[in-house]
Amino acid sequence: MSLIHPTAIVDSQAKIDSSVVIGPYAVIGPNVSISAGSTIGSHTVIEGHTRLGQDNKIGHFVSLGGAPQDMKYRGEPTELVIGDRNTIREFATIHTGTIQDKGLTKIGDDNWIMTYVHIAHDCVIGNHTILSSNAQIAGHVVVEDWAILGAMSGVHQFVRIGQHVMLGGASALVQDIPPFVIAAGDKAQPHGLNAEGLKRRGFTPETISALRHAYRVLYKDGLTFEQAKTAIQLMKTEGFDQTTLAQEAIEKIDIFLNFISSSSRGIIR
Repeated sequence: MSLIHPTAIVDSQAKIDSSVVIGPYAVIGPNVSISAGSTIGSHTVIEGHTRLGQDNKIGHFVSLGGAPQDMKYRGEPTELVIGDRNTIREFATIHTGTIQDKGLTKIGDDNWIMTYVHIAHDCVIGNHTILSSNAQIAGHVVVEDWAILGAMSGVHQFVRIGQHVMLGGASALVQDIPPFVIAAGDKAQPHGLNAEGLKRRGFTPETISALRHAYRVLYKDGLTFEQAKTAIQLMKTEGFDQTTLAQEAIEKIDIFLNFISSSSRGIIR
């Protein structure tokens, strides 16, 4: 018995694993590859040079692999690559990349992408992220592992969102958010460390305390950006409050410090 509904239109050149379920009226283009265990909802369109990994759950009326909404795009064969075990819900849209970047939009593994989310060209989404309903992500954005974007949030192009970040609903983000930080607002501002999220993901109390101290240095101590970076760097060798940092805490401080040091758009502050 075929797992492809008779009303679905699947190009003969598409590479579809025999275990893939494709619902009514779905349209699958010639340059599409879908690996084992994935399900495609009714009326979904998957086009362009698009590859889906294993065990993805694609809802109804989803659009994957459409041409980038970039006026410089001239039909180049750019790509969309989606990893494994992602859930992408109804009416979400994810476009291929552009040659002005790497020609690739990439979604990692185990992401939860809710209804009406838009992920534009050349974005890189990590693993275990949650993109809530109506989150709108412009081109060239990087969202690192375990980040959460609230409903109706909007992210400016070229912004980076660090790992374990939480961005509040209806926020407008125009600069980078460092890892482990909570941000919110119609022009998103920092609102503390995502301590509860870090606890849930197994961070030790000592590491959370060290990250909270680094947050204070950057945002609360009245230092210039360069002074704050220097003070955070010294934490790795000198500790803080007469506390020597464990190796795990040093590694997380490094992640925090490397992110803010490499920001090209500047961080929210």
